[in-house]
Amino acid sequence: MTQWTSDQLDNVGRAEEVQIASLGSDGKLRKPVTVWAVRHGEDLYVRSVRGRSGHWFRGIQERHEGRIRAGRVQQDVTFVDADHGIEDEIDAAYRAKYRQYAGSILNSVLTPEARSTTIKLVPRSEIQQPQR
Repeated sequence: MTQWTSDQLDNVGRAEEVQIASLGSDGKLRKPVTVWAVRHGEDLYVRSVRGRSGHWFRGIQERHEGRIRAGRVQQDVTFVDADHGIEDEIDAAYRAKYRQYAGSILNSVLTPEARSTTIKLVPRSEIQQPQR
């Protein structure tokens, strides 16, 4: 299994926003959406603020594959349901990273609905650098 490099973890972990796109049934990338991502240990996680009804979340359920882009990192990923035993730790990571946002904005990723969508991002292939 491919793992994140320390450079990738640092870049995505520091990025304010991450672009995430799922693969459709035709194998083509869907339109990317902007999400917040957090680092927990050697892993990266995202959540849907709209819970399981969020459009991008429903899209990743189809093939569990896609691509993320954050800063200098562009990476094909597999979307894996997170271990729900670490939800409190993921909450803490969101609070620490996005503490500058007012209550309701930050709290949107801390609701039970959002927590139920915690997804671990697992790299699928070699790092891909965006075109300049």
